Amino acid sequence: MTWITDDNGNRCSVEYWGSEDKARKALASLKDCSGCSDCSYCSGCSDCSRCSDFSYCSYCSYCSRCSRCSDWSHKNIEPLPVPSVTDLDRRVYEAAFQPGALEMDNWHTCEQTHCRAGWIVSLAGEQGRALEKRFNTEVAAMLIYHKSTGRKISPVRFYDSNEDALADMRRCAEAV
Repeated sequence: MTWITDDNGNRCSVEYWGSEDKARKALASLKDCSGCSDCSYCSGCSDCSRCSDFSYCSYCSYCSRCSRCSDWSHKNIEPLPVPSVTDLDRRVYEAAFQPGALEMDNWHTCEQTHCRAGWIVSLAGEQGRALEKRFNTEVAAMLIYHKSTGRKISPVRFYDSNEDALADMRRCAEAV
């Protein structure tokens, strides 16, 4: 992916927005944000992903003071359980280590090929897919990872190269 970034660590993908000009305009619309990806018209967000309007807003707990996503309190949304996957680090590494099974440029390429976050969601089964549908792949994977391991994973790890991701997955699997 081709990313356009600003001084606050916010970034917009040219592919997501359709052109470099549109990605730059989305970045320019952010106010007091840091660490956001593909957001627009937000204010004071942190660790958000795709919160440009209610249809994309993740209703995520990582967002705060997002001007266009702040009125979720009136929505009657049933909470979803966050699944726990036993020995997640080892299982993700073993799945991703197989030939052709890791593709960090796409969340899910096919049933046997995913990125790191895609593998986390897939290994969580139907509950993982439900979280992914409600939020997005990145947030679902972070929630599942935390519930399964008791540790947080930086969303930046979901944008590593295949080689860097596999090396970090191996390190995590061996540390347990």
